[in-house]
Amino acid sequence: MAEQTNVPIILASASLRRKQLLAEAGYKFTSVSPDINEPAFLAEGIGPCECAERLALAKAKAVAEKFPNCLVIGADTVVDYKGQIIGKPADAKEAEEITRKLFSGPHKVITAVAIVRIVDGTEIIESDTTTVYPKKLTESQIAEHIKSGSWRDKAGAYAIQEGGDEFIERIEGSLTNVMGLPMELVQSALGGLKRFVG
Repeated sequence: MAEQTNVPIILASASLRRKQLLAEAGYKFTSVSPDINEPAFLAEGIGPCECAERLALAKAKAVAEKFPNCLVIGADTVVDYKGQIIGKPADAKEAEEITRKLFSGPHKVITAVAIVRIVDGTEIIESDTTTVYPKKLTESQIAEHIKSGSWRDKAGAYAIQEGGDEFIERIEGSLTNVMGLPMELVQSALGGLKRFVG
């Protein structure tokens, strides 16, 4: 069971999966969707890990500015395919292109987590990486996946706990990282904020 902090926690995300993971770990929190322009933070020449960390921090700060006394958790997930950043597909065509690419070989899922509290200058930014080894998909599986629409709003156009498991051979690293919030990292980071736990 998670040690509850003695200051309010806000999850800077509307993601049902992230909310579920944080709740299942025993944290009490509220959820506020960050209002940021994600493409504005993606500069040329930055790697997948830096990209995820920038966005996680931007999300946390955007919400923290409105709630300066709260601990705000921001997160961002990207997929790293041979150094190329794979984000959320814009449409079915792009989802199919991403699916064909990612399920041709191993890829990495990176989730960055930022914890910010404006009033005392708290700012933690860390990321976790999991290697995913996919199964080879048939043409009918690819077509069914695109038709289902489950790729919408998902980095890499799939979600491992929403039927994605049948597409995955194995993973190396954190499962919750692939789901969008690496709970081992979150619990370690929050546990390290001893002045807030009690």
